[in-house]
Amino acid sequence: MQTNELNGKRFVVVGLGKSGLGAASLLLNRGATVAAFDENPNATAPFTTASFTLTKGALPARFWEGAEAVVVSPGVPLSKPELVAAKAAGATVYGEIELAWRFRPKNAGPFLGVTGTNGKSTTTALLGELMKRHEANTFVGGNLGTALTRAYEDPAQPAYARHVVELSSFQLEGVVDASFEGAAILNLTPDHLDRYASHDDYGLAKARIFGGQPRGGFAVVNADDSHVVRLARAAKVPLYGFTTDAMRTNAGFTGLVVGGGSKFIFTFGTKDVLHLRNRALRGKHNLENAMAAALMARLSGVTAETIQAGLDGFPGLPHRMEFVRELNGVEWLNDSKATNVDSSLVALNALPGRIWLIAGGKGKGAPYAPLVKAAQGKVLGVLTIGADAPTIEAAFHGFAVHGCGTLDAAVAKAHALAKAGDVVLLSPACASYDQFNHFEHRGDTFKSLVRSLS
Repeated sequence: MQTNELNGKRFVVVGLGKSGLGAASLLLNRGATVAAFDENPNATAPFTTASFTLTKGALPARFWEGAEAVVVSPGVPLSKPELVAAKAAGATVYGEIELAWRFRPKNAGPFLGVTGTNGKSTTTALLGELMKRHEANTFVGGNLGTALTRAYEDPAQPAYARHVVELSSFQLEGVVDASFEGAAILNLTPDHLDRYASHDDYGLAKARIFGGQPRGGFAVVNADDSHVVRLARAAKVPLYGFTTDAMRTNAGFTGLVVGGGSKFIFTFGTKDVLHLRNRALRGKHNLENAMAAALMARLSGVTAETIQAGLDGFPGLPHRMEFVRELNGVEWLNDSKATNVDSSLVALNALPGRIWLIAGGKGKGAPYAPLVKAAQGKVLGVLTIGADAPTIEAAFHGFAVHGCGTLDAAVAKAHALAKAGDVVLLSPACASYDQFNHFEHRGDTFKSLVRSLS
């Protein structure tokens, strides 16, 4: 269904990835004229209306003129000179999350936002599972899966009762007025050093999730991450924490969830004890993800019984320590989502050992030393792929390193080397864009290659 509420108004959309296409669709369905720009010469769009134009290449001079707003996709830095000039000239500039929030129905239910360096996709999906068991009419998306603008691209779309939204630092940069009744930062480790001047700047972008939270809202943080706790000072709502430190006190927190092994305990309210029995949630990192999701769900009114059922039934996410198959006693795991060193570090720490590690791709500038340290006594050999292969090989001096170049060659080599009881782990510690369209493309390719082995 289309409406004419934006008839005669022009909007600019910069970047035509998933978010940009969602933004353009929302605007066109409300009668706006949309001028889209993308530097990628291969960019395409499914719109055939005369109200939509696509210009490829560099942004032209004064591209913002006559526009109600410039909507920027998260992959485009707001520090881009052309966007800085647009803001300096008085143009309204914001991101796709902000656009979706501005066009939400008046009766739309609360928004729960999840951010952090690692674990936010699993936590978002798990929180979505818990919320849907409580209220079926729940939207789950954002940086994960469906763009938030898709929730209300159709003006006739009924309002969702709940919204669970994964937020990257890039998306949070483009937030102006959007606010989240529940907001969580899971952790903060060096990432995107190619976009931010410092780790502190990266953290400040994440902390924008606490901006403008309404009365009755809440904030959730990893109580064991001192940087995250400092950032939470921006929150003006009750602060809750999750921790694996049984000695941690409630000082500075309205309440804590304390976990260890395969269970965690709410230290406030009815002091419920919940258990992790699900293979999809193995490892300390998933204990933390589960505590964060359960805490946000509990503060949103979900019962402990419903949360436990959701924890037990959660299927996990593709490309995140995903079991692919067992062949001749060798377990093959797809962790293509590990696009930075810390994510791969989490994977190594979750496994007992006898690992053949496939790593490489487009590096992000972070040192591989922590990964090398974690690999001691666990990794039998490293199979390198992609652009950063030489750097990884140099870092893993002293290990058996096999320069494979491509993923298909790495899978073939691992198949030849691995024996019963071993694990072949694709956990690249790098972005995928040197050889693949995105990490999903890389992971799907890996699964296809592994399933074809005999």
